[in-house]
Amino acid sequence: MSASWGYEAARAAASVIAPRIGIGEPLLTLILGSGLGSVVDRVADARSVPYSSVPGFPDTAVQGHAGRVVAGTLAGRPVIVFAGRFHMYEGHPAAASAFPVRVAHSLGAKVMVATNAAGGIDATLSPGDLVLIDDQINLTGRNPLEGTLEEGDTRFPDMSAAYSPRLRSLLAKAAGNRPLRRGVYAGLLGPAYETPAEVRMLRALGADVTGMSTVGEALVAAAIGVEFAGISLVTNLASGITDAPVRHEDVIEAGRVASARLGDLLEAAVTLL
Repeated sequence: MSASWGYEAARAAASVIAPRIGIGEPLLTLILGSGLGSVVDRVADARSVPYSSVPGFPDTAVQGHAGRVVAGTLAGRPVIVFAGRFHMYEGHPAAASAFPVRVAHSLGAKVMVATNAAGGIDATLSPGDLVLIDDQINLTGRNPLEGTLEEGDTRFPDMSAAYSPRLRSLLAKAAGNRPLRRGVYAGLLGPAYETPAEVRMLRALGADVTGMSTVGEALVAAAIGVEFAGISLVTNLASGITDAPVRHEDVIEAGRVASARLGDLLEAAVTLL
């Protein structure tokens, strides 16, 4: 791993963020996916820091990603929100794409929920469904942990429960009567959406949803001891499931429409932590 996104870099980034957000140890850290930035509007007493002013953070250039760190309270509990990602398909190294996890840890985070926009592979899913991630398949061909072992990292992290059973149980309880599906997330490099043949392959491998993020974040969280969970918002059915083309603008719009349901779930969950 390049030292540019390792332990010391994370501490340097946190030292810039901390005095500007003025928050103590957060109860929950969130990473928001494409089109889901409106969840930030629920954060009370919000203070924000643009990614462009944080060392090690490149600007996020993808439509639907705000590119800022926001701190405040959600349902009265202290949270930090990373609104936007650095995707590997933009040319960022795997270590950079998962860097916010290290920075959150340096800010005191112990619990993290990552959200993403995903294509539905399971034909019983519909756009707007929320899927609690039970496990992942990393098909990006990249790993943010490769290279020199960083201080505090586990060299060979156990991934048998990378998505915390405790957090999954808590999120299921928080959902109450709200529909919340369960499934396996397949992470691909992108930026092209999957072909119908690739979707058939993913289905055969056991994936229920697919996207272009999250798997690297889960790997870093496991290595540094951050309890991690993931929620996918199904924004479209994957190629070949229907005859409809997959378009990014539709993904963003689906995220916008469904973000209220995600916000309700996260507000309920943070009260149970």
